[in-house]
Amino acid sequence: MDIIFNCPECEQELAVDNSGAGSEIECPSCGGTIVIPEPPAPPVGAPPAPTTTSGAHQPINAIASSAAAKVEMHLKVPINKDKPMASLISKPPLPLEAAAKETDKKTRVKTIRHTDCIEVGHDRFDEMISNFLNKVGEANIISVTPLTYTNLDIGTQKLMTEYAVMIVYRG
Repeated sequence: MDIIFNCPECEQELAVDNSGAGSEIECPSCGGTIVIPEPPAPPVGAPPAPTTTSGAHQPINAIASSAAAKVEMHLKVPINKDKPMASLISKPPLPLEAAAKETDKKTRVKTIRHTDCIEVGHDRFDEMISNFLNKVGEANIISVTPLTYTNLDIGTQKLMTEYAVMIVYRG
């Protein structure tokens, strides 16, 4: 059974095996010397721990004697009153899809590639660009920039030159 106690200097909560009662240790938080207190007496009327035929105490269940049960600690985070508290948990940034749906007018970029606009042999590149520009609105368009890029065609294993349009807009 563990002895759970607080450091008298920094109030850090510590847990030590009861075999260490009476010995001195160094506080892992503040470095002060601590004498491990005696384990608390069992409550009056508590049933005694089960024993084996040899008279040795045995835990009530197997989980209580497992390594996981011995590792569990209840620690407090030391607080430095001289410095402002820092957040230990921060929110992750919004995914791009969620950020794009926000209603405020942020600067955004949309790239439309020619290869993404070919459907069943029909080239719909101009139509898709026109539809996107109409949806955004002329007042929100900052710039429209043509792009040329090279990629490896998987089927022919040749470098192919393709084109795209990058649209910077407020949306």
